[in-house]
Amino acid sequence: MMIQGSCCCGRVKFEITQPPKMMGTCHCSRCRKVGASTFVMVSRSTLKWIQGAEAVTRYAPEPPFKYARCFCSICGTALGEIDSEADTFPVAAQALDDDPQVRNRFHEFVAAKPPWYEICDGAKQFAEHPS
Repeated sequence: MMIQGSCCCGRVKFEITQPPKMMGTCHCSRCRKVGASTFVMVSRSTLKWIQGAEAVTRYAPEPPFKYARCFCSICGTALGEIDSEADTFPVAAQALDDDPQVRNRFHEFVAAKPPWYEICDGAKQFAEHPS
């Protein structure tokens, strides 16, 4: 089973060779602003680059924030932490072209959720990061 992923302009293409470990949604302002609120957790060993790894741009935030975000340098599509050296890392769900075979398990940082956004699924909700 292969799950294809890409950016809007098609320059960045990748595949995931196994279903992600899980899906979650973060409502913190940083995730919302970079367009990567819903993510899937992927094992590094299952991510295969098809093309465009060199077109990925990385935004490293100032401390105390630690999570770098990746984007296509051509069209700006949010890709999550796709260049991470960690064994498991988040990939932006909206960058997937195929069904990831997992569904949203939780919502984190719900206390920071804007009032106009309504959570419409039964996934667990956490005011901040789940422990």
